[in-house]
Amino acid sequence: MSKAKSTSADLSTVRSRDGLRPSHHPYWHRISPGCFVGYRPQPGGAAGLWCARAYDDESRRYREKALGAFSDKAASERFALAKKEAETFAATVEAGGAPEVAVLTVADACREYAKINPEAEGRFKRHVYEDPLGKIALGKLRRRHLKDWRARLEARPALVSRRKEGERVTRPRAPASINRDMAMLRAALRKVLPSGQPNSEAAWQEALMAIKNADRRRTLYLDRSQRRALLKSTNPLAEPFVRALCLLPLRPGALAALTVRDFDRRTGELTIGKDKAGHTRRIIIPEAAATLLAEQAKDKLPTAPLFMREGGAPWDRHTWKTPIREAAAAAKLPTDTTAYTLRHSTITDLVSAGLPLLTVAQVSGTSAAMIERHYGHLVGEAARNALAGLTI
Repeated sequence: MSKAKSTSADLSTVRSRDGLRPSHHPYWHRISPGCFVGYRPQPGGAAGLWCARAYDDESRRYREKALGAFSDKAASERFALAKKEAETFAATVEAGGAPEVAVLTVADACREYAKINPEAEGRFKRHVYEDPLGKIALGKLRRRHLKDWRARLEARPALVSRRKEGERVTRPRAPASINRDMAMLRAALRKVLPSGQPNSEAAWQEALMAIKNADRRRTLYLDRSQRRALLKSTNPLAEPFVRALCLLPLRPGALAALTVRDFDRRTGELTIGKDKAGHTRRIIIPEAAATLLAEQAKDKLPTAPLFMREGGAPWDRHTWKTPIREAAAAAKLPTDTTAYTLRHSTITDLVSAGLPLLTVAQVSGTSAAMIERHYGHLVGEAARNALAGLTI
């Protein structure tokens, strides 16, 4: 098992755990020499995940074990339960009775990888665990198996709408989506398999090569008047979330994952944790956005979602689609208006206004190369507009 990031924290009280920011790596609480209990806070107010870590004298390295969330127990009881299981695990390791987890099949490798990358779990459930590929032993995995799996993945339609009534709406799977699904599987297999000899059946990695130029340039742009019309037609419960998408160039998922403690009204700073960017970042937000977030944070606990739907749950990609689609129809906007259309429109405005591409990339949580690829043509327009204002 790979070496865990060593971050110490007091995990014994609910208050101290609530003060920790979500992280891909556990925070560790030392119980005794060589024995630790770990905790990984989750975004959106979900119960944190516990784990144990014990030093194995035989192999001269630490072993770890996932303990779960103990979500069926009161928050005040979870540390004691995790501590007890960690001590039991440490005793087992010391007695030489904690063998490595058997990773025999492709599905086993994916489950192990999902422990360190929670985002992968959903993709593996949809495309690997129930697929014939999942049952193949790692020692017998060949390039043809993955080529067949890739063909099934590419042929599987993507779900556009989860309407409770009527026919389900689908579309062909986009090359960018195929790349993301393959990247997760490729990463899981690389943890347990060496790359095979090129141009041979053992070269499993060759079947998972990414589709080139898969990221299409987003062309649907809504100007400010169209975005105001969209907001005017949006369901009042969803309006704050949609308005925030119009004010901040964030991915919808990153915005939905924000909690009250991620926003500091005194400094106007916002901490974005769960995001495709893969790391936590802090940005200064404009006053209009700060006012909106302050209103959403009012009278809420630090771990509560900033933007809630009915029942107090955070928004997600399955629930924000309907109000945006209905509002776009009511405002007579293009039918392919989505949450990402608002992100694209906001980024377009920033680039067109002459903001440096690196700054736009940092604020929006992507690379300067990606901004250059999708929005670089706007830099010339901004420069031309600036030059047009020069007079002698």
